[in-house]
Amino acid sequence: MSRSSSSLFGLGAEFSSASALLGAAEKIHAKGFRKWDVYSPFPIHGMDHAMGFKRSRVSLFSLIGGCIGLTTAFFLIYYTSALNYPLITQGKPYFSLEASFPIFFELTILITAFGTILGLLLLTLLPRLHHPVFNWDRFQRATDDGFFLVLEAQDPQFHSESSHKLLEGIGGMHITEIFQDPEESPHPVRAEVST
Repeated sequence: MSRSSSSLFGLGAEFSSASALLGAAEKIHAKGFRKWDVYSPFPIHGMDHAMGFKRSRVSLFSLIGGCIGLTTAFFLIYYTSALNYPLITQGKPYFSLEASFPIFFELTILITAFGTILGLLLLTLLPRLHHPVFNWDRFQRATDDGFFLVLEAQDPQFHSESSHKLLEGIGGMHITEIFQDPEESPHPVRAEVST
């Protein structure tokens, strides 16, 4: 079966430990790669810095959600209490900030939570029901005891041969070409490299 280079997703490599994966990530980032990812069964301290990630933008969505919640609560209470149905109860004014604080708090927290979840889903492109790395048979260990790094073919720095040598040089094992379509890569194209 012929394999077209246009359907190549990238190269995947397995690493022996979390510290080996962290070191590999630092080297890949230093080489100028920008379209790549790491996969491990647990979070690795320092990985965000090693991959060159900047501060998350999810907090912006949370802030916007909080502002919308607070503004909505204010206008909802003011409209219903002072404009739509003004009613003097026990000599209190139509609109009282002190009495409104619990509603301000609750609605602000509620819409902030919705904004956070929405931001997280939008920025991470979730839910994603299929990913090309699922076509790689060794990737099943990613949730158990496997540490993986995948270079995407869309990266301007990616060249199949030189990227393969780079992954070998930084300690990658079982380096495999990963294709978009599972029918195109039922078995690894390259002989698996073990160290």
